[in-house]
Amino acid sequence: MGAGSGPRLSGMQKQVLSLYRGFLRAARSKNPDDRHKIESVVSAEFRLNSKQIDRKNFVYIEYLLRLGKKQLDQLKSPDTVSLSSLNVADYKSREL
Repeated sequence: MGAGSGPRLSGMQKQVLSLYRGFLRAARSKNPDDRHKIESVVSAEFRLNSKQIDRKNFVYIEYLLRLGKKQLDQLKSPDTVSLSSLNVADYKSREL
C-alpha cells in the first residue's frame, strides 16, 4: 500500500494537482486571514472546474493551466495579499 498503489495519473492530471499544491504552498506565505481566503477561493475554483469542464477538453484545460500558472506567479509576489475568483466559463461564453 505504498505510493505505487491506486490509479495512475495522466501528465495533465499531475499538472493540475501540482498547480493546486502550488497555490496552497503560496497561501502559506500570507497572513492567516488571507491564507484562509486564498485556500477557499482556490478550492472552490478547482472543484467548480472539475465539475463543469469535460475531462477530454484538453485544449481548454491547457488554457486553464496556463492561466492558473500566471495567477500563481502573481500570488507568490510579496505585494499580493489576496486572490479573486474568475469564472472562466462565464467569461468565455460572453466572448462568443
